[in-house]
Amino acid sequence: MKTYKIAIIGGTGKSGQYLVQNLLEKGYSLKLLLKHPENFTLQNPLIEVVKGDARDEVAIHTLIEGTDLVISTLGQPKGEKAIFSDAAKNIISAMNHHGIRRYIVTTGLSVNTPFDHKNENVKMATDWMYQNYPETTADKQREYEFLLDSNLDWTLVRLPLIHLTQDNFLTEANLTDCKGEGISAADLAEFLVSQIEDSEYIRESPFLYNLKE
Repeated sequence: MKTYKIAIIGGTGKSGQYLVQNLLEKGYSLKLLLKHPENFTLQNPLIEVVKGDARDEVAIHTLIEGTDLVISTLGQPKGEKAIFSDAAKNIISAMNHHGIRRYIVTTGLSVNTPFDHKNENVKMATDWMYQNYPETTADKQREYEFLLDSNLDWTLVRLPLIHLTQDNFLTEANLTDCKGEGISAADLAEFLVSQIEDSEYIRESPFLYNLKE
């Protein structure tokens, strides 16, 4: 296995912490973008910290420089305008500038692609998101459109409710529908890490979920 250096956005978020732990256990070197590095207590020689957030073009360029790929589990900051398309623009620009192609990123069930055959529950959940969180939901769709227009080797992983657990369950990825109601944060981390070497979902938007056993 090649030892990649990975730029991480959203690494201190709820699911991002599981991702960082998984990557460290596998021996990857990480560059973490942190808005408040003074609050970050994890000490590890494999971690390099860059101060800033995803709207900060300079910080994103600094983060991505010298890395091999980018993984983002960015969440919506409370009280701020929707961040996803702004982040995507900065990340795509910086990746192009530094000649980096592989980008793995998470999003919600509400994102629609031309290939979808969403079941009624997922359609209802998508409608509910547009009714209750119209700005961020539309912005996540814009993020997908930006990725489509880019020349990156991206994978946009669409997720149901994330359960913050180290437990592992039977997991399935599906390009057209989400047939499960949740995903374990540990299983999500494992899938994201698997995509570093896996080309199956390049320029695709799989749903990822746990199957009931």
